[in-house]
Amino acid sequence: MPPVPLLLAGAGHAHLVTLQRWRAEGYHAPVGSCLINPTAQAWYSGMLPGLLAGRWQAEQCCIELAPLCAAVGVSLRLGEITQLDANSQQAQLADQSRIRWQWLSLGVGGAPQAPAHNDHSITLLPAKPFAGLYQQCRTWQQQNAPQRLAIIGGGAAAVELALALARLLPATQLNLFSAGPLLAALPARAGNLVRPLLRQRGISYHEGVTVTGIQNGQLWQDTQVIGAADAALLASGNMAPHWLADSAMTCDATGAVRIQPNLQSSSHPTVFATGDCASLSACPHNGVQAVRQGAVLAENLSQVLCGDQATRQFKPPRHSLALLATADEQAIATRNGIALRSRLALRLKDRLDNGFIRAIRGD
Repeated sequence: MPPVPLLLAGAGHAHLVTLQRWRAEGYHAPVGSCLINPTAQAWYSGMLPGLLAGRWQAEQCCIELAPLCAAVGVSLRLGEITQLDANSQQAQLADQSRIRWQWLSLGVGGAPQAPAHNDHSITLLPAKPFAGLYQQCRTWQQQNAPQRLAIIGGGAAAVELALALARLLPATQLNLFSAGPLLAALPARAGNLVRPLLRQRGISYHEGVTVTGIQNGQLWQDTQVIGAADAALLASGNMAPHWLADSAMTCDATGAVRIQPNLQSSSHPTVFATGDCASLSACPHNGVQAVRQGAVLAENLSQVLCGDQATRQFKPPRHSLALLATADEQAIATRNGIALRSRLALRLKDRLDNGFIRAIRGD
């Protein structure tokens, strides 16, 4: 089988922006180009906490991939990569089929890692992929919700999900375990704003606590029991898909592909990577950065596909606006060391989130 000119692996935010940009510019990918994704829809992570809190409907938060792909001449193939060999430029899918590429762009995301010691005595639910999280939470809402749910993580995603789940599962006792201070990556005032909210919603939080093991329904930090749970939501850290570390590409400790500022692999120039599966100095993993990378990726991919090696560099902004949903009529906004909670922040978040969805759909 001849190689495809371009293989887009995963419908991450940067790939959605790339396809949207190409559609707006009237660009068509070379014949045979393909997007591989496990599902026919892509979920927008920024709206998931609002979806769980009942502010949105599922159809408002996801994007049908087929029309977007068709508009730029990219075929959609449902599947999941299980092996990748960057030297021979081929990927193997879960159905054992193989696909070769001339150019590859990775937007496969990542997922939180379970504690190293785990006897599988409780249900573990990763915060990603979002479709699985949403379906499990809806099932819990309808029946057999856990009496005690541990949320492992203390960043923005963990906090937003804890506040949303308190609305969705009011009879469930929620316990949040954070290895460091809550919202440590944001201004200190953001943590000061969220702590009373957690207490008001009946969510217990534990800072400076690392869950290193799960045994007999109990959570452990090294040799000390720190809590008990019937289920745990994993919302801390990020590990790239395991097959990236075995791909021959240079990766960091989390398995993410080390990339240059132009988003190309530092070891294999026929590969680009963005979002959670990419590692770039001074660039945190979050949806805002992935969306910004998408504009650069769209330009660089179209350049190399035309035989032009002049690519543009992505420069992470020194300060970016962060908006955290609080499962009510307000949101927390942070920028430049300042944090505040207001209705205006929620209106701004809604406008940006809806604007992103409309732009990708072409509404």
